[in-house]
Amino acid sequence: MFLIAGLGNPGDKYKLTRHNIGFLVIDEIAKSLTTSNINNPNFKAIVYKAPNTLLVKPQTFMNLSGESIVSIADYYNIPNENIIIIHDDIDLSYGSVKFKIGGGHGGHNGLKSIDANIDKDYIRVRIGVGKPENKADVANYVLNNFNKEELNNLNDIISHVIKAIEVIKKEPLEKVKSTFTIK
Repeated sequence: MFLIAGLGNPGDKYKLTRHNIGFLVIDEIAKSLTTSNINNPNFKAIVYKAPNTLLVKPQTFMNLSGESIVSIADYYNIPNENIIIIHDDIDLSYGSVKFKIGGGHGGHNGLKSIDANIDKDYIRVRIGVGKPENKADVANYVLNNFNKEELNNLNDIISHVIKAIEVIKKEPLEKVKSTFTIK
């Protein structure tokens, strides 16, 4: 069983923000699969069950994402090597896609929370959203909507990530990196 979680914040206010790119990927994956909803209030998440896969959108707000991930992973006994976290990354240019296991959180509060709850040895799908000119504006930047130009390319980026995730479930991560990394 795989747990594939997209990070984001709940609510329409955040729907098309850079911080919610993980939610957008999960929404697209769910559209392409036959899923059923799992309603367990202990999960603090929207959870879709598909064959051999749980698609997760934590509803705890970004900073507490790890609470949802650990409760679902523990309940279903999912090992960290089968946990895939999709998140925005301001250290990558817009549209870049990279993959890794472990490493630092780079100041990303969602990753800090997950690391604190399940450790760092899970698969990360890092999607570049660019960064503001002024480092003090990071919070506003990631909580603002994608601009028009970014929105025009968003579907292609999401489609690329979805293809990569399918391969991650079957192949070693090194093969995924060599085939699906976009710099």
